[in-house]
Amino acid sequence: MANEFSTIVQKLWNYCNVLRDDGVSYSDYVEQLTYLLFLKMVEEQKQLPPPLGKRSTIPPEYSWEALRSQDGDALETQYCHTLENLVH
Repeated sequence: MANEFSTIVQKLWNYCNVLRDDGVSYSDYVEQLTYLLFLKMVEEQKQLPPPLGKRSTIPPEYSWEALRSQDGDALETQYCHTLENLVH
């Protein structure tokens, strides 16, 4: 478990480095990663067996799976639409 945790932390810092190198400020990339982590957590809660599992209130078109099904420019477009509709 500790090894899995350190792997996740390392991946997160790698993503932060990529965002920073692309000119994204610290507060901006923390905000973006928070949104992504929230979507991933909701997806994982759906997978848990009852009574631990929870039904998602996020529309399917803005879910973690909707993001995972895209790549490249389509992923960026999907992510922007997701943020526009869930945050505002």
